[in-house]
Amino acid sequence: MKFLSTLRRAAGALGAAALLAACNAPAATTETSAAAGAPSAYFASTETGVKTGGVQVIPIKTPKGTFNVWTKRFGNNPKIKVLLLNGGPGATHEYFECMESFLPKEGVEFIYYDQLGCGNSDNPRDTSMWSLPRYVEEVEQVRQALKLDSSNLYLLGHSWGGILAAEYAFKYQKNLKGLIISNMMMSCPAYGKYADEVLAKQMKPEVLAEIRKIEAAKDFSNPRYMGLLEPNFYAQHLCRIVPNPEPVTRAMSKINQSLYVTMQGPSEFGISGKLTHWDRVPDLPKLAVPFLSIGGQYDTMDPEHMRMIATKVQKGAALICPQGSHMSMYDDQETYMKGLLTFLKSVDNKSFKAGMAL
Repeated sequence: MKFLSTLRRAAGALGAAALLAACNAPAATTETSAAAGAPSAYFASTETGVKTGGVQVIPIKTPKGTFNVWTKRFGNNPKIKVLLLNGGPGATHEYFECMESFLPKEGVEFIYYDQLGCGNSDNPRDTSMWSLPRYVEEVEQVRQALKLDSSNLYLLGHSWGGILAAEYAFKYQKNLKGLIISNMMMSCPAYGKYADEVLAKQMKPEVLAEIRKIEAAKDFSNPRYMGLLEPNFYAQHLCRIVPNPEPVTRAMSKINQSLYVTMQGPSEFGISGKLTHWDRVPDLPKLAVPFLSIGGQYDTMDPEHMRMIATKVQKGAALICPQGSHMSMYDDQETYMKGLLTFLKSVDNKSFKAGMAL
């Protein structure tokens, strides 16, 4: 019992000493406090009423009526908000989920967004609504609803989303803080030429001949068509990780074929839909917003063209992922994410310079 009482007295003395030391210790530095509070600030909810995990359904007014599109905010950063425009056309936001492994720990807020006809958004099932000008106005309505502006909005468009992001910028660049065109050329005729004269010729002649025969017969639903494309084209130029990462598979399995064929066309070699003649290369010098062009060395798009884009705009930089394909955010992930984050932070802290290495 005496031993226990001695322990109690010692514990009391130690507790008093610890309390005294805490009172006399210098206050935590501002930097330490800010770092400690960063995660809670980043994940702080700005929602009012019933919380939905950042989901906001936005009504979009169109000439054919009002439809709803789905968005979801991830994180909170008043100065860096990245609005993601998916490709396809007609895929979903889901293949961007890899961003969750990289952007939050750097404090970068990003926003998933399924365009009309995609994923969780309404599908009017009206091909007249699959048009580039209408989608530009949709993005503008989404921007307004989410209260994004030139103090924080970075628009990142991948593939078809890159066409949409570029077209939005030509009309509304005053609303942007930065623009990222990921894995997309700025000329569909040039894309078609590259697919036909470069990528097609890299295939085995007998494989290409069979693909061309199926395309000539417009037999695109023939399972042999995809059976030839997947190992001989997709695995080389779309995503070099086989089998594909689950978010890629999930997003592509939900693609809106009506939207895809209307805009892109049924062939995987070039574009034959509404976008066939889209070419904005002559207009690139009009873009004054900080600009990043991302591509992959094994991309479906010409890497040299994507380098060139950055030299034509007023404040451009290029990042060509040496191991990357069209899905460089997966098959050259470290290069892609490091370059993207460097761009976002350099624009934010005003250290970005045209032509800078990323």
